Amino acid sequence: MSSSFQVFTEAWEIARKVRLGEWRAVDVVDKSLRHIHAQNTQLNAFTQITEARARHEAEQIDRKIARGEDPGALAGVPFAVKNLFDVEGEVTLAGSRINRRDDPASMDATLVQRMNSAGAVLLGALNMGEYAYDFTGENIHYGPSRNPHDGSRMTGGSSGGSGAAVAGGMVPIALGSDTNGSIRVPSSLCGIFGFKPTYGRLSRAGTFPFCPSLDHVGPMARSVTDLARVYEVLQGYDHKDPASVQRDREPVISGLDEGVAQLKIAIAGGYFRKQASTEAEQAIQKVADCLGVNEEVEIAGVAQARAAAYLITNAESSNLHLERLRRYAGDYDPDVRDRMLAGTLLPASWVIQAQRFRSYYRAELQKIFAKHDLLIAPATPMTAPQIGQRSMELGGETMLVRPHLGLYTQPFSFIGLPVVVVPVSTVGTMPIGVQIIAAPWQEAKALRVARYLELSGFTSPLPQN
Repeated sequence: MSSSFQVFTEAWEIARKVRLGEWRAVDVVDKSLRHIHAQNTQLNAFTQITEARARHEAEQIDRKIARGEDPGALAGVPFAVKNLFDVEGEVTLAGSRINRRDDPASMDATLVQRMNSAGAVLLGALNMGEYAYDFTGENIHYGPSRNPHDGSRMTGGSSGGSGAAVAGGMVPIALGSDTNGSIRVPSSLCGIFGFKPTYGRLSRAGTFPFCPSLDHVGPMARSVTDLARVYEVLQGYDHKDPASVQRDREPVISGLDEGVAQLKIAIAGGYFRKQASTEAEQAIQKVADCLGVNEEVEIAGVAQARAAAYLITNAESSNLHLERLRRYAGDYDPDVRDRMLAGTLLPASWVIQAQRFRSYYRAELQKIFAKHDLLIAPATPMTAPQIGQRSMELGGETMLVRPHLGLYTQPFSFIGLPVVVVPVSTVGTMPIGVQIIAAPWQEAKALRVARYLELSGFTSPLPQN
């Protein structure tokens, strides 16, 4: 294989070189595995490395190419998945100690199957917050994932291992899940691109649930082109996921470089500015200046939407875990256990009211999207806190880190909107992300803006270790 291959090579370039026969898939995988073994002791991104499977898959791709067969759009691209995705022959940990008792998965999750069908090669499963109830990337059972920009800092969560693996050059693509911000928070803190499509767009079949009415899945990557190519591969109705929606596949690659001149974009103000750090404010201003945006809109009921999202999350997750809580309460992270126990005590009338408010809030956003194509907002209120840090100062107020890193993400996943996170360089040493929020099923517009920002050259550089 040409010595030009580097672990930070983007997925689209790997696939192009492998398809042309310039690189062998087995060599790409071997180099990636060596890098994973070298870096994982520091970053703690992987909980399972599927080495034998990866080499077998890579060999199959090289054989297809030798026979003149189509190896797939993602031929030879290494990827990994948050360890709540089923991987055949592996126990689906979901970040927990309790799940170690389970049998190995009998088949891959739908999205893992779709990645494999496109020629991508699975290298393993990634660390995460226990049962996805986390914004920090810290796990008391498997240890915290560490931020590749600064190993003393959080990755964000709950897809913390996914953020670390992509930002650290272990894989160019990782799959994560996002209920209240679990793709977007680590993408922001680790300085990568993250994508949460519309609720129901991508299949969750074969993933361990957290809060079914809010759970999304999506890719994390080092470029917008990679996000878009993976998104095209992952789409498609799946009867095994009750939330999956039958819609035509949305092509996005062909329009990715169309620019933003025809799009009407506004800054989400009010709630989204009150407790933003200097770095978050700088990032928003940088993006707004690049896009020529100066209009600011306030969304009615944002704080209430976040509160309602918490009520629904607590109620649904505690119901799913009721039997585990009865049998294995001592095996939970105490913070996760206590949140879930509190959820079992919520009055039904509160949850019903939260669902009613959801309808009102969706209607308020529809009014805004009748006039605007997209909104921009901070992804996190600050850059990555120190691992173990319990509180942070925001807007003159002391706030707990663990629940409030999702301050700006929950109000959009609450009603299932598609969002792309773009990493931005600020005056500090750590990256921070900006959310590009679109109306339901308008993923292509958000990706176009993200691509425009990427081409403008101010997105955060990755740590080349």
